[in-house]
Amino acid sequence: MLTHNKAIRDKIPKIIRDSGHSCNIENMSNIEFLEELDKKLDEELIEYKENRSVEELVDIVEVIRRISELRGTSLENFEKIRSEKVKERGAFEKNLFLIDTSKD
Repeated sequence: MLTHNKAIRDKIPKIIRDSGHSCNIENMSNIEFLEELDKKLDEELIEYKENRSVEELVDIVEVIRRISELRGTSLENFEKIRSEKVKERGAFEKNLFLIDTSKD
């Protein structure tokens, strides 16, 4: 028996069962699951840093999408906030790296 104790995607139990294994799952409240998603975000970020794959970036975005929903923000509103921030502060398109600042 392997113990996982982590948030999973909705189809994972079926995938596990279809592979001939059994699993125990728990349906959590939104508040409980949000806490687990925060942990999942850390896990996915570590996995991305280890292999730098686009697939891991997709996993990060999916976790962020659900966290946003559970925090009461639709994807549309999330994108609106992101766009406003880009307008105010820019994006990361110019590959700028800040070395230092000083007071003139």
